[in-house]
Amino acid sequence: MLQNYWWLIISILGALLVFMLMVQGGQSLLYSTSNITARQLMVNSLGRKWELTFTILVVFGGAFFAAFPLFYATSFGGAYWLWMLILISFVLQAVSYEFRRKKGNIYGTITYDVFLMFNGLVGCVLLGVAVGTFFFPCDFTIAKVNLLDAASPSIVSWPAHGLDAITDWRCLLLGFTVFFLARTQASLYFVNNIEDARAEGVTSRTQVLINGAAFAILFICFVVVLLISDGTRVDPQSGMMVREPYFYLNQMLAHWWWIAAFLIGVVMVLYAIIRTSYSSYYRCGIWWSGIGTVIVVMVLFCLAGYYGAAYLPSTDLQSSLTISNSSSSHFTLTVMSYVSVLVPFVVAYIAYVWYKMDAAPLTEDELKTESHTY
Repeated sequence: MLQNYWWLIISILGALLVFMLMVQGGQSLLYSTSNITARQLMVNSLGRKWELTFTILVVFGGAFFAAFPLFYATSFGGAYWLWMLILISFVLQAVSYEFRRKKGNIYGTITYDVFLMFNGLVGCVLLGVAVGTFFFPCDFTIAKVNLLDAASPSIVSWPAHGLDAITDWRCLLLGFTVFFLARTQASLYFVNNIEDARAEGVTSRTQVLINGAAFAILFICFVVVLLISDGTRVDPQSGMMVREPYFYLNQMLAHWWWIAAFLIGVVMVLYAIIRTSYSSYYRCGIWWSGIGTVIVVMVLFCLAGYYGAAYLPSTDLQSSLTISNSSSSHFTLTVMSYVSVLVPFVVAYIAYVWYKMDAAPLTEDELKTESHTY
């Protein structure tokens, strides 16, 4: 029960992280306009939220470390080139928001804009690739007996150090799906958050339609690939890991509530894209799309971890990780469960702060009177 509970917590955090990647998506759109004022409005709109994305990413990793430490050791320790590239892109983001318009900036704003765009592309795509490893096998092995080897005490062997995931077209498909979803969410957010005549190119509903169409095509391709792919699961009789054809499709068909939730989330995202694209006054699409995104991503995470599934499958079947063979002790999970009671209060605080910051749309006049601009 505790393992299932903590996988649900991680699913929620992962879904919120994908939603908040709209910040990265917005950064990739910085040079979709040549108007400097409009670009400054974009940066300041995103600058109010970038720390939320970074915080959720850290909490997501921290929850994995505490609840499923073997995953942390395997993925973060074995696939370190993948995670180091992600980390570098987020460090560049933090530096850019801090120094972009700081007095004495000898590099100019363009340098930091390039860093922000790098984070927007690399951060989104590689986080999508990392999530892709939850479904598609990677080339790693786990040998706990190595802990007794003083010369090489590492239990994880991942020869390509995560580069095999980056070159797997199925993981890349998910990566670019996440990228265009982030751009779509950012476009919806700009329509909602920026109100200035000079920002017409930024808040253009055409951007929502273009990026939304690209996302929809890639998402359909990913769902088809996932449903026809084999899955790795625990055989109830032998306790060994086995490959099962059409595993994710079978689980969807066997549990109607996942299909219902998945379709509801998809319809909400499509509704937001279509209505915002063709309605000149509608500005609330980001909330429909955001909630729909959270629902869909939660369903995908639950399919990856529940029903005996291996949420980190390996080409060496018996090295695959499940929520059962990779979790912390019962005591640790119990103590953490008490701490998790604070999560709703944190979410409520974030929602309140978000509401106060976005109570009024961002305009150029605010940039002139605001004490701090990014």
